[in-house]
Amino acid sequence: MTELVFSSRIANAILAMKNESQIANLSRFFKTGKGQYGEGDLFLGIKVPETRALVKSCWKESTMDDVQELITSPYHEHRLCGLLLLVQKFAHARKNPDEQQMYVDFYLSHTGYINNWDLVDLSCYEILGNWLLARPRTILYDFARNGATMWEQRIAIVTCMQFVRHGEYDDCIQIADILLHHRHDLIHKAVGWLLREVGKHDGELLRSYLQQCREGEGSPRYTTMPRTALRYAIEKFPEEERQQYLKPKE
Repeated sequence: MTELVFSSRIANAILAMKNESQIANLSRFFKTGKGQYGEGDLFLGIKVPETRALVKSCWKESTMDDVQELITSPYHEHRLCGLLLLVQKFAHARKNPDEQQMYVDFYLSHTGYINNWDLVDLSCYEILGNWLLARPRTILYDFARNGATMWEQRIAIVTCMQFVRHGEYDDCIQIADILLHHRHDLIHKAVGWLLREVGKHDGELLRSYLQQCREGEGSPRYTTMPRTALRYAIEKFPEEERQQYLKPKE
């Protein structure tokens, strides 16, 4: 690959942190092989705490041109850095809704570059989740049903983390139901994870959800949902109860 040239000081600072010894491990961890979910992604071998430290030191002086160059870079760590910068900018613009709207619009127009689970999970509920706390959440249902990529669908469910933390569970439950029988285990894990978060706050709501039938189905959800999603959802249940849910049905 031809060496890429970047104009952003931040992008070049990240390049200077490149660690060849970690590239192969990160490439395997994020499944960049042929046919895998991260196929073709490029890594510089930089761990997340290092990227966070850089963001902490430079977010105030960073510009949206910096963020644009980082998020559209072929390097995973650049895209992560750009998203973490955006998270910081959004959080510190809380008294300026017009500025926050700009960051949200930018985020939504760049979802094609938010193309791995860590990029989704470290940005969506901090930006979209906070923004949508007091606003209609139609975009999340659109992403869940018609997302252009699996990553937009993951954004739909993981964004609900912010609502759950504020005691609002309905959207999480409804979006989980839309995605319940998704074909990919990364969505199964996300759905189970968010259902588990609901259960931490309202165990009876989660139990009711699992034991009731999904619309159009004749069996309780827990008997038909992907096993991975179920295991994640009931992880905090008492062991005896967990085994009851996991016991094969005759």
